[in-house]
Amino acid sequence: MKDKRNALIEGTIRRNALTYLTKEQRMKYEIASELGLLPRVRQVGWAGLSAKETGRIGGLIGRRRHAPKEGE
Repeated sequence: MKDKRNALIEGTIRRNALTYLTKEQRMKYEIASELGLLPRVRQVGWAGLSAKETGRIGGLIGRRRHAPKEGE
């Protein structure tokens, strides 16, 4: 375990950037990808999106958060 931690610190082991995001942040990136906005987010950041695009992402996050779970 200690060797793996040291390798991670030294940069010899690279983790996916999504590993360090919260559940909500991962959902935001997933929705942006589904809407085809992810390349622009990577290029200009979240602030580069229009209010309409940002609202669409927020609306879909809310819908998924409040949707009944499978089997309910």
